[in-house]
Amino acid sequence: MDSLLLFAVLTLWSLAVYHHLMYPLLLRLAERYLPIDQAPEYPAEEDLPEISILVPAYNEASVIADKIRNIAALDYPPSRLKLIIACDGCSDGTAERARATLAEPEVAQLQVEIRTFSENQGKVAVLNELIPEITSPIVTLSDASALLSHDALRVAAGRFQNPDIAVVAATYKLLTPGSVGEQRYWRYQTRILQSEALLGSPIGVHGALYFFRRDLFAPLPHDTINDDFMLPMSIVAQGYKACYEPNIVAVELEQATSNMDQARRVRISAGNLQQLLRLNGLLHPRMGTIALTFLSGKGLRALMPLILLCQLLLCVALSASNPLFLLMTLTQLLAIVVAADAERLTRKIPLLRRFSPLFYIINGYRSGVIGSVRYLAGLENGHWKPVNKQEHSS
Repeated sequence: MDSLLLFAVLTLWSLAVYHHLMYPLLLRLAERYLPIDQAPEYPAEEDLPEISILVPAYNEASVIADKIRNIAALDYPPSRLKLIIACDGCSDGTAERARATLAEPEVAQLQVEIRTFSENQGKVAVLNELIPEITSPIVTLSDASALLSHDALRVAAGRFQNPDIAVVAATYKLLTPGSVGEQRYWRYQTRILQSEALLGSPIGVHGALYFFRRDLFAPLPHDTINDDFMLPMSIVAQGYKACYEPNIVAVELEQATSNMDQARRVRISAGNLQQLLRLNGLLHPRMGTIALTFLSGKGLRALMPLILLCQLLLCVALSASNPLFLLMTLTQLLAIVVAADAERLTRKIPLLRRFSPLFYIINGYRSGVIGSVRYLAGLENGHWKPVNKQEHSS
């Protein structure tokens, strides 16, 4: 019996090592030996496509004015740019603040439509209703709390000159990271996306800012959790290409507290499992290297919380007869306990700050276990609200 358990735990460890060490090494080799996809020149002024920017907003009064001013200041002809602000049951005066901002001279030339929904429907419902109404060939989805780099739209327009490109992913940066661990995590994720793009497509985009061809949009199931993965990757699954563009940057203004970050990661983990099940066509051999990167990256990431939980339970089972597994069990449990209280402990014990990235990862997988269990139990219904604007409801 012990030999069977040992084989099982070694298999799970192998998957964890591959996902965390071998796969990043594979991507590093891709960076070294595959040519970097250089951004094309800006299109001529007369060739610039019309772009509509859709900003779903739920109680974003504190940032909506800066968002409007930022878009009005972008280097793009106002006659070919439309901004749609969708106030999804806002109760903090987001729409009123947006209308007041439109009276400012700096935004006078910007074409803006403010859509208000009396009740909060959720982001997916808003996208499904509004995107089919957009007539622009290129749609941009962007968070209200993210500011766009000055030439973002021109760079994206250059990418879309290639008819095979259907999705353009932007680089995500934090203005004020909530922790060292969060900052390093997003740097790591940016590197992964950039490397995956060399092998065919970035596996996912960040919802703060991305672009896609409107005519390829298909309504999302109402219970979709990670819409910013499901929408672009469903387009990739149709055989089109996505690209990662480091010269397009979205800067997140809001700083997440540790509680906000953990709540968001619970929900994202539930969405990771959902998207693995619903977009399993990306694993088909016809997808080529995209199948490899989807399985190695997002696929194993979706399963990793359950993989790590199972290996811990196996270590517990083996610890009764093997002192080494007893030590490994106690070490893992201690790391989980310390990571859960890392914010307080790092203030008291400065030496522990060196392990902040490790604590961030451990807490992420702890949240991942919760999110995966919630999804499997049917407790995640896809009704979207920004984590920092809710009391962790639906």
